[in-house]
Amino acid sequence: MRGCACLSMESRASMAPAPRALPYYVAFSQLLGLTVVATTGAWLGLYRGGIAWESALQFNVHPLCMVIGLVFLQGDALLVYRVFRNEAKRTTKVLHGLLHVFAFIIALVGLVAVFDYHRKNGYADLYSLHSWCGILVFVLYFVQWLVGFSFFLFPGASFSLRSRYRPQHIFFGATIFLLSLGTALLGLKEALLFKLGTKYSTFEPEGVLANVLGLLLASFGVAVLYILTRGDWKRPPQAEEQALSMDFKTLTEGDSPSSQ
Repeated sequence: MRGCACLSMESRASMAPAPRALPYYVAFSQLLGLTVVATTGAWLGLYRGGIAWESALQFNVHPLCMVIGLVFLQGDALLVYRVFRNEAKRTTKVLHGLLHVFAFIIALVGLVAVFDYHRKNGYADLYSLHSWCGILVFVLYFVQWLVGFSFFLFPGASFSLRSRYRPQHIFFGATIFLLSLGTALLGLKEALLFKLGTKYSTFEPEGVLANVLGLLLASFGVAVLYILTRGDWKRPPQAEEQALSMDFKTLTEGDSPSSQ
């Protein structure tokens, strides 16, 4: 009876409504993210000629894909566990993983675009700080997804192993997101210096718009990380997770599951 009462209380707790301010912060972060994507498109359209694959405009595919994939979609993937608070944990995991897959594919298109553009025009690859950081972020992102899939979606991983790895997964997820933002800012500054040169200091309209884009990128990152670091906004454990925790405690002395 006591166990049933505990599960009933936990079930009611797990269905608790979202904190009052959370939906507003999430909506604000999405507004910022969409504005970042739109401003990137406006910058490329107004000052860089637009986007095309088989022309000199192929390079422009790179910044747009990277912003959509490794900034906007990656940020949204991190927020899944804050937005979907009462859905089944496995459903939330699948959505989290799929958003990362979409982000990775779009970023891969952007990476292929810039290497192909360099090859066609005889430009050197991987000589700048931006390119080094970009490759590092891309590799870390891929490894993070593979390890996360192996631990949390692949059925072979034990509950104990998942519990031990979860804090590292969360830490590296936030770290890679920060590195992605920093790399995007480096790339933006590099693109401006290549084209504008000394004119950058004369408040050229393109430079001003790109500076606004940089501030929007930073603001989106701050909004996402603020939502993630609010302890009282974490996803509450569901009844199924509580039951797994109780079963696990009876079999081992490992830790019970904690919510992301």
